[in-house]
Amino acid sequence: MRSIWRTLDRDLTRDIALVCLADGLVGVSYGAIAVSSGFPLWAPMLLSLVVFAGASQFMLVGIIAGGGNPFAAVVAGLLVNTRHLPFGFAIGDVFGSKWAARIAGSHLMIDESVAFALAQRDPGRRRAAYWACGAGLFVCWNAGVVLGAFAGNAISDTAVFGLDAAFPAVLLALVLPALRDRATRLPVAVGVVVALVATPFLPAGLPVLLALAGVLVGVAAKEPKTKKTPEGAH
Repeated sequence: MRSIWRTLDRDLTRDIALVCLADGLVGVSYGAIAVSSGFPLWAPMLLSLVVFAGASQFMLVGIIAGGGNPFAAVVAGLLVNTRHLPFGFAIGDVFGSKWAARIAGSHLMIDESVAFALAQRDPGRRRAAYWACGAGLFVCWNAGVVLGAFAGNAISDTAVFGLDAAFPAVLLALVLPALRDRATRLPVAVGVVVALVATPFLPAGLPVLLALAGVLVGVAAKEPKTKKTPEGAH
């Protein structure tokens, strides 16, 4: 661990620390929302240790608290985390060859740790940035969830503090950077329309799954169109 901090410079360490602090604050809101929504005190803490995926955790709590099916909440969370598959291919070199390190590294694979790793060109700095960010976020997130969970017992209405807005705000923050890509805006728009139309008629959770129709539209739009070869051409 000491070699990791020796590899990082002051600016990179500062950036990682700021991200960890912000993530801890989001963890506080997640813990408070989960407990004040009716979940037992231990539930958000266990999810944070085992799952460690903020967007999926917020989604599960939001769907179940809204009366949705737990199965739909789990499926939605798994679908959100499918982005980890390309993440693994992109930064697989930072894990090392030992199984224990690979398992621990996979558990710490979240958007921020991957982004910091990919921003480094030197292999040593890639590994250092990934492990420092991942471990720091794991500690700060879980500490924030514990504080928020206990605070949730005392807060009867999270809307008073604006904590109920944390779930859509986090998801919106995750989506906005991707909207810079022109090819991404079409499937996102289709998914939003499908979810909005289905929400008044279907139980909570199902509109989110139906919104995946936007992914199919995006795939179809990216398929290369085969050009017809004129007769007699070689």
